Amino acid sequence: MAAAAKNNQLQIVPAAAGRRKVEAQYVEMMVPLYSHGCERKIKNSLSRLRGIYSVNVEFDEQKVTVWGICNKYDVLSTIRAKRRGARFWDNADDVSGGGDEPSPSLQLPVRKRRPSVPPLTLLKTRPSLITWKLSLKKALSRSHSFVKLIN
Repeated sequence: MAAAAKNNQLQIVPAAAGRRKVEAQYVEMMVPLYSHGCERKIKNSLSRLRGIYSVNVEFDEQKVTVWGICNKYDVLSTIRAKRRGARFWDNADDVSGGGDEPSPSLQLPVRKRRPSVPPLTLLKTRPSLITWKLSLKKALSRSHSFVKLIN
């Protein structure tokens, strides 16, 4: 009888009671992609997020489209961990986020860009200053086992 009295006190509560209805959404972002390795890295990192059904990366348009049940700001912060220049495709999403506004800790600080220096200028050396023999001596003198061979 105690079990029958206990069953009368139980209530059936729907699982979605008190929650808002969550639907899958598309999140479109502009991401600077420099190679197909970048494309693969973005796709792998996003496919590991929970609730994401598909990830479409368009290399030519520099566009990433994510479909799933997710917070779009979490998706953006995941991509920004890989590519800092990532942003939403529509500028309206950046300004007015609706109810899903990110906390101030998720927003990255804006940095000033330095003028870019072409990488070839960093690699230029004068052949008259560095000779082959001197560079070999410098390389072998760092290893203590070859010091006796040079002297």
